[in-house]
Amino acid sequence: MTTSRPGAVEGREPEARPHPHRARYRRIMRFASAQLVQLWWFELFLPRIGLDRVAERTRPERMRRIARRFHALAVDLGGLMIKVGQFLSSRLDVLPPEVTDELAGLQDEVPAVPFADIRALAEAELGVPFERAFAWVDERALAAASLGQVHRARLADLDAADTGLRDVVVKVQRPGIDEIVAVDLSALRKVAGWLRRVRIVSDRVDAPALIEEFAQTSLEEVDYLHEAQNAERFGENFADDARVGTPAVVWERTTRRVLTLEDVTAIKINDIEGLRAAGIDPAAVADAFAAAMFEQVFTHSFFHADPHPGNIFVTPSAGGWRLTFVDFGMMGEVPQSLRSGLRAMVIAVAARDGRKLVDAAQEVGVLLPSADTKEFERALTALFARFGGMGFAELASVDQREFRDFAVEFGDTVRSLPFQLPEGMLLLFRAVSLTLGMCSGLNPAFNVWDAVEPFAAQLLRDEGGSTMRGMVDQAWDSVTTAARLPGRIDAVVTELEEGTLTFDTSRLERRLDALIRIGRRAVSAVIFAGFVVGGALLLVPAPPLAIVLLAVSAAPLAHAVFGGAGRR
Repeated sequence: MTTSRPGAVEGREPEARPHPHRARYRRIMRFASAQLVQLWWFELFLPRIGLDRVAERTRPERMRRIARRFHALAVDLGGLMIKVGQFLSSRLDVLPPEVTDELAGLQDEVPAVPFADIRALAEAELGVPFERAFAWVDERALAAASLGQVHRARLADLDAADTGLRDVVVKVQRPGIDEIVAVDLSALRKVAGWLRRVRIVSDRVDAPALIEEFAQTSLEEVDYLHEAQNAERFGENFADDARVGTPAVVWERTTRRVLTLEDVTAIKINDIEGLRAAGIDPAAVADAFAAAMFEQVFTHSFFHADPHPGNIFVTPSAGGWRLTFVDFGMMGEVPQSLRSGLRAMVIAVAARDGRKLVDAAQEVGVLLPSADTKEFERALTALFARFGGMGFAELASVDQREFRDFAVEFGDTVRSLPFQLPEGMLLLFRAVSLTLGMCSGLNPAFNVWDAVEPFAAQLLRDEGGSTMRGMVDQAWDSVTTAARLPGRIDAVVTELEEGTLTFDTSRLERRLDALIRIGRRAVSAVIFAGFVVGGALLLVPAPPLAIVLLAVSAAPLAHAVFGGAGRR
């Protein structure tokens, strides 16, 4: 006797169940395909037929529409796509302001997962019922984001006695988020592979590398053990500093998907009324916050890369108050390799040498090898000519409109290059920009130069010996080059007299070939025009001949338009 499986039709194998996230993957790919078709039409096809002005005129509004569509897609899908939008909004180095401005307001706020689902996942991770792990848990989410959500709780008596803590917050991953992250990253890698084959994109940005940077950050952010280690490392850096606090980690109730921390909720750093009600001067908070952030960068080389208002509290205490940081999923480091590149930049800036600064940027990995850096070098020369040599006090007195106008022009130059910030430097810029925005909100008269000057001066003192050696090496290179110059000139003259001097004309030959191809396409265009005009004139007196001429005109038209396709 045989039994059939539920749902099976006799004589036929049951259909395989579709992957629950296949529709999500297809939706992302459809969106990307549509944008790539639009990119091909406006940025490749129209310029090829002489309509490049149409592409340029419509570009800003097209970029805004694409960003708005992606904004809507990210909000609807949630998951990693919101993080993608936030990541893209910070890529001022490779994306136009029309895109970054539109995505800047994308908030990682989504509806909370039902508490029953959160509880089931947490109990499976912790291996014990909630009643044993916690004496009480608030079923209302304190915060809900695309990757996880947070609930207030109270430790059970035994854990409280062991840790010395009572009130905690429990951060739990959204059920199924691992599969969603895997699907989203798979789609993004596929799109990056497409972009690598589009020359106008690949010449300016290494899309696969960009996606891998984002993937690494995202995978670290969904690993709560990694976040817990970051929290402890951050706390150790400020262990002897009463101005900065960090929540303690409850390791007994922490896994890869569940993170339990001391509840340090206090006054949000941007709550100006709350600060004043507690007798705390917002301007003093701005100064302390800037000092704490720059100390992380310049002293510890390990910094909080997401210091938005929800992640920083001001905690009143008997002796005054302190800043308390939370959420250590996104942290940045300044590795030795980056410090070496920054040192080279310091030498170049000290010498006001645009060429050396370009070389340092390439050493750091900011500029791709294909970069044509002449415009960038000219922009740097203009920067040194206008602002070079100014002290912090002088820079602070420069008209802000002049800064803004120069920044717009400089930004256009940068975006025209294959200019791509390494992940560490991008996180650094993000942290600094959020810090300056926060401080300006707390104190409209906040002067960033006063905050940076002590750390910049220390950096120059620390690197002083290396900088001097670098400048001496640079001077010695110039002397040795000058010493070798007479001999090299003599060798060239000797070869010229003997008739053995040769030249590499391959590049000239390629240019001539290109001019010949252009000339042939121009002739085809003239022939096409002649056929079309002749056909139009004969359409009434001799319709058959006119139709033949119009049909034949397609051949020279195709050569004029596509004759250069496939050639660089």
